[in-house]
Amino acid sequence: MAKRGILLLAHGTPETVDQVPEYLRNVVSGRPMPQHVVEEIQHRYSLIGRSPLTDITREQGRLVEAEMAAAGDPVPVYIGMRNWRPYIPDVVRQMRADGIEAAAVICLAPQNSRTSVGLYRRAVQAEAGSLRIDFTDSWAAHPLLADAFAERLRAAQAKLLAETGRPVPVLFTAHSVPTRTIQPPQPSEATGPRLWPGEGADPYADDARRTAELVAARVPEIPKWWFAFQSQGASGGPWIGPTVEETLDSIAAEGVKTLLLQPIGFLCDHVEILYDVDIAFREHAANLGIRLERPESLNASVTLARAIADLAAQGLARLEFAGATAAS
Repeated sequence: MAKRGILLLAHGTPETVDQVPEYLRNVVSGRPMPQHVVEEIQHRYSLIGRSPLTDITREQGRLVEAEMAAAGDPVPVYIGMRNWRPYIPDVVRQMRADGIEAAAVICLAPQNSRTSVGLYRRAVQAEAGSLRIDFTDSWAAHPLLADAFAERLRAAQAKLLAETGRPVPVLFTAHSVPTRTIQPPQPSEATGPRLWPGEGADPYADDARRTAELVAARVPEIPKWWFAFQSQGASGGPWIGPTVEETLDSIAAEGVKTLLLQPIGFLCDHVEILYDVDIAFREHAANLGIRLERPESLNASVTLARAIADLAAQGLARLEFAGATAAS
């Protein structure tokens, strides 16, 4: 049997504020970025101290490795980052040097945007050489992913129920993407209006809403829920919405005074949670008279690790089947 491995891919994050300019150049593929944008991102990082994304992703990898071993299939887990160290090409080269011949590759962004997830895939393929890979494009509807988010949401609901005496409504969020990257087709008389950007074209928006629906179904005590896209970029044209800010405005108009915001597009704490949610959105909500709280991020969730291990096992099985078929 071929020597196998698992590769988990994430966005990456700088370790220090001083590294932010170089990091942002990686994010935008070297295109010029306005200095005021760079300074604003540095300011946000300074407010949260540092982003723990890389550390948490390493811990998630260890948990997945433990799950695979517990299932009787010990497989080494590697992690690679698209925009910072350890860079994906370096990690793929290390895997080849370690003798890995077949790898299940999973992007830790469950909702598939063909443009963004496609960049991860291309980064792996560019260095793969003879390394056979199985790439999981989307796992937005994986039941264990929804279970993991629901566990966190139920815990937060229970805490607020004890304080307020009633269940609290929820705003689910996922990261926005530039409208140009999903290029939705124009509405026609045959299809009617498109309610979600990307419907019928790029799957990202539908994937994001599907995850929210699955989580909400697991926590039926939620009295009402909404969905919005967060963290729109400062450049590059329009980004898909509705935004969190305008959605909070609408929620406030309905008289809501306490609200849970759960990002279902992120698997761990980083700047889009620790700054965007915990600082910026909480301040916006407070100005509207809303107490905004959020559930704990998945981070070292064992249920999340089981979801990723299941995806990896499926990918490795596909590789084994393909290898056996080619040899016959």
